[in-house]
Amino acid sequence: MQLHHKFIEVAKRLGKKEAIHDFSTGAKLDYKKALIASLILSAIFKKFDKGFVGLMLPTSAGCILSNLGLLLCGRIPVMVNYSTGAEQNARFAQQKCAFSTIITSKKLLEKIDCPHVEGMVYIEDIMAGINGLQKAKAAFIASLPANTIKTLVHGSHDEDTAVILFTSGSEKEPRAVQLTHKNINTNINSINKIFHFNSEDIFLSSLPFFHVFGLTTSFWLPISKGLTMLTYANPLDFKKICSIVREHKATFLVGTPSFFWGYLRKSERGDFASLRIALAGADKCPDSLRTKFLEKHGITLYEGYGATECSPVIAANCPEANCPGSVGKPLPDLQIRIENYETGEECPPEEDGRILVKGESVMKGYFNDFEQTSLHIRNGWYDTGDMGNIDKNGFLWHVGRLKRFVKIGGEMISLVKIEDVLEKFLTEDTLCCIVEVPDATKGAKIIAVVTAEIDEKKVLKQMAEHLPKLSLPKKFLYQESLPKMGSGKLDFKAITEIARTRMAKKKP
Repeated sequence: MQLHHKFIEVAKRLGKKEAIHDFSTGAKLDYKKALIASLILSAIFKKFDKGFVGLMLPTSAGCILSNLGLLLCGRIPVMVNYSTGAEQNARFAQQKCAFSTIITSKKLLEKIDCPHVEGMVYIEDIMAGINGLQKAKAAFIASLPANTIKTLVHGSHDEDTAVILFTSGSEKEPRAVQLTHKNINTNINSINKIFHFNSEDIFLSSLPFFHVFGLTTSFWLPISKGLTMLTYANPLDFKKICSIVREHKATFLVGTPSFFWGYLRKSERGDFASLRIALAGADKCPDSLRTKFLEKHGITLYEGYGATECSPVIAANCPEANCPGSVGKPLPDLQIRIENYETGEECPPEEDGRILVKGESVMKGYFNDFEQTSLHIRNGWYDTGDMGNIDKNGFLWHVGRLKRFVKIGGEMISLVKIEDVLEKFLTEDTLCCIVEVPDATKGAKIIAVVTAEIDEKKVLKQMAEHLPKLSLPKKFLYQESLPKMGSGKLDFKAITEIARTRMAKKKP
């Protein structure tokens, strides 16, 4: 079923149940009001050009309702990343997907210091222009039976594109991922099979919706299941998020490891007592974070793994099957194949290879990029570009991007594995990133970028007990902070460029 049609059914069934409590604006909407508001916006958005419409709004009731309004009138939202380089991202999206209109906010542009881009329309102006007749018409339509409403709004097929999202661009130019209604619905239903959401669950929604992790787990999942969303636009306001969870009894919290470190530092004991599930994804979850979270709050921090192209969740640990250090068992309805990166043969259990995924949550393809689609999807299998293995108990172990392996002295060395070892000997607040820079003699040199001064000789001696000599960093570079993507993931491309530039300056 199409996502917006599913919302109509849920809204009609639940009516007065709270749908959205927006802590950035103070807005509170039950499902009936959310349906009316999305129908009002739909009538307005119908005047926009057909096809794609950009959406550059923070995590809020406005972003949720605009998303629904676009689908209800047959437009396809293109989610624009506003966290870094908003103007560039807006223009890139317009050019890549050949559209003009971008729905955004004056308040947001002021906050991020982004100039007006031709084609931008402001949600504040749209809301100010709504009149009584528009409200009355939407309220009347919302009072009709669900099946009747569905005939009055856009009707699409499950295989039609529901959203365009851009890959992070942490390694190369972002690609426009087309996710269908079926892709997202399949992922939601698979996630539900392992976490068993119930009508009392309350979601803390703070991840940005331009990132698929936030879009699926913090928006489409709760609204499709008729749950309550507590939205807050700034995931970096750790103290505020802790207080929202505590005061409003959130039961489900997702985030990146860097966000959970923030929650850990700013929380008090008891803040997370209501949580049923705390799930970390989008980056490797350090053992120390899991341990400290359990010690302070008595809560297990589960780790999951996904990709934008897979809507996104591929595997996740859960209460019924948790193996710390792994990224969990593959979701129901998904197939995983571990393939030797050189021969293409399927790997036996516990042997590292490329992670391939097949299932109905795998994307339709990259928009207007047949070549990249063909390179990444072969015979129905999506090549994640990640390396990993499946153990004898069926748990998936992610060992890093294939691009984050480097060949030195004929050996394939995992930069992620080096990070895992190094993290054990750093203080809690110190971040690290292992990169490779060109080397005239060996082809590549391993460099550690860290956010605090350390005793290099001592740390290297400790690392040598766990790693072969080839894997030890040849140089430690101190960097006060490490660049991150809007999702909270480390920006490996930017960090690598910093390291290469600094190492080049050190040469005589």
